[in-house]
Amino acid sequence: MLRQIRADFDRDTIVVYQAYGPAIAKAALAAGRFVAPFSFNRMTWIKPSLLWLMHRSNWARKAGQEHILAVRITRAGWERALSEAVLTSPEPSIHGSAAAWSRAFAAASVHLQWDPERSLRGAALNHYSIQVGVGRALIRDYAEDWIVGLTDLTPTVRKIATMAQSGQGAKAQRLLPPERPYPLDPEIARRIQADT
Repeated sequence: MLRQIRADFDRDTIVVYQAYGPAIAKAALAAGRFVAPFSFNRMTWIKPSLLWLMHRSNWARKAGQEHILAVRITRAGWERALSEAVLTSPEPSIHGSAAAWSRAFAAASVHLQWDPERSLRGAALNHYSIQVGVGRALIRDYAEDWIVGLTDLTPTVRKIATMAQSGQGAKAQRLLPPERPYPLDPEIARRIQADT
């Protein structure tokens, strides 16, 4: 399927990934949730695809993205975010006109976009991965109520990167988290333009 959420999830929770610099990551890991210097005044983007985030952060080598966190959140929180999301580009079948989309986008508590999924080596694949931007209206809910646990994946992703670069792709692949199709309510799927 072209647009399908693939994630590591169980009955009650789903794992999303974020990359941060040392100050934010270390404070969050110590507290078990996001605390200052994490900003509660700007949108935070969460991604259920580890390989997409690895492409974005250059395997934890970009400045300000040196720490990779696996953030386990409630499925209820995740689905609330999806149900309030507005796509980052107009979709006539949902918004009607570009002006209506623009108004909805400006007022939205959550932004959402689809980007090409990535392979272990960073190549764009022929299907898409979801990114969800949690805005200021929901960010405290995300940081204080939805989070069930935080795990520092930085050593693991560095190991995977080293293996992939040294021709041990099969071994590296086995260290990736299991990401499988996430079931969606049909109305949410329509809203976010996910294939069902």
